[in-house]
Amino acid sequence: MNAVAPAATSAAAGRRPWWRRRAQVPLLVTLVLFVAMAGAGGVLYHGFLTPQVFLNLLIDNAFLCIVAVGMTFVILAGGIDLSVGAVVAFSTVLLAELVQRHGWPPLAAIALVLAVGTGFGAGMGVLIQRFRLQPFVVTLAGMFLARGVATLISVDSIDIDQPWLASVANLRLPLGGGSMLSVGALVALAVVAAGALLAGASSFGRTVYAIGGSESSARLMGLPVDATVVRVYALSGFCAALAGVVYTLYMLSGYSQHALGLELDAIAAVVIGGTVLAGGSGYVLGTLLGVLVLGLIQTLIVFDGELSSWWTRIVIGALLLAFCLLQRLFRRKEIKP
Repeated sequence: MNAVAPAATSAAAGRRPWWRRRAQVPLLVTLVLFVAMAGAGGVLYHGFLTPQVFLNLLIDNAFLCIVAVGMTFVILAGGIDLSVGAVVAFSTVLLAELVQRHGWPPLAAIALVLAVGTGFGAGMGVLIQRFRLQPFVVTLAGMFLARGVATLISVDSIDIDQPWLASVANLRLPLGGGSMLSVGALVALAVVAAGALLAGASSFGRTVYAIGGSESSARLMGLPVDATVVRVYALSGFCAALAGVVYTLYMLSGYSQHALGLELDAIAAVVIGGTVLAGGSGYVLGTLLGVLVLGLIQTLIVFDGELSSWWTRIVIGALLLAFCLLQRLFRRKEIKP
């Protein structure tokens, strides 16, 4: 009888509308929160509900969105990656150094930056999986390493005036009515779409969910756990390096102190977007919504004009705690006999 009950429960859950399934509740809460905050902004501030204000959420947070997609896969697999902010900074410095000081063609420099970021992430994945080291410790070491190497390359900020990069940085895609999107925002949307497909419609994505649910069960099912964990961290490294390229276009500079604390913002966006910190449950599209919520908080404070920017951190911290408690609440209900 006990062996049949979980299957029956699962089948019953599958017949429920998506908004009544417990796994989707945090995502639904995030959506309601975003709509409520946007509505409040429209009531309080003139011009808040114009399309460009919301497009700017993506333009100004494109690099965070890309990093957060990679972080989503890491957390879905039950891991953590604290190195992503430092990898972003390292990528900006390396790209600026190659293009500005050594005259590399921009596309060749970008390809090298992406390869280095991917290899760096894969290396951490090998240490985590082969030697059974804690992801927190390995990626913390990776954070210090990437930030330190970036500082060795250049202590000072490297401004970029390379014509091709400058033209791409200033390029805008018109959407009508005076609204427009940057190249970085388009890249972020493409990464979200690719991440959603990878998570929901590939054997890699299914294996990631299985590992996050129970690594031992995934091994018993014959899934390639070791290779998948390495690929997850390689993907996170690639996303961080790509975010570094987008950040370079956004700032037109490379600096070892860029993206300080970005790893924490990425984790917050993933959790607020409905991904469970313990792994095994979450959505890439939810992560996009989490990024937009963080951007909306900052935009509301900017429109207010009187509140300190530190209120952004305070509100994000409160939201993060609230969503962690919400996850714990529903997890207890799920395991309750």
